[in-house]
Amino acid sequence: MNFKRHLFPAVALLMLAGTSFTVLRAATVVPKGYVIAEITVTDPEAYKSYVAAVGPLVARFGGKYVVRGGQIIAVEGDPPMDRFVVIEFGSLAAARSFEGSPEYQTIAPLRRKSARSRVFLVEGAS
Repeated sequence: MNFKRHLFPAVALLMLAGTSFTVLRAATVVPKGYVIAEITVTDPEAYKSYVAAVGPLVARFGGKYVVRGGQIIAVEGDPPMDRFVVIEFGSLAAARSFEGSPEYQTIAPLRRKSARSRVFLVEGAS
């Protein structure tokens, strides 16, 4: 009988501890960061050099392509003229680190010479 008397408070304490851990862990979740680009390619052959160089660099910085070209369907407003790219990183700081890195700054001129672009860094929803 004495065992049963202590069982309920012990189970309740374990449940409360588990809930507290989940709440604490959720409080430390960092929103993802995204590089979003609208690109109009003006020199397809030169742009291929940029694409070949940027893919491995994105991976090295922990990024992954969510959208890379593909079909665009305009629902409201004008669609981008050519390409739309979304790259996901672990955080906005990681996306900023990629964009500002010396490695990316070395290859970015390839894109600028072969395309017109609008590029944004965006923090994801948490």
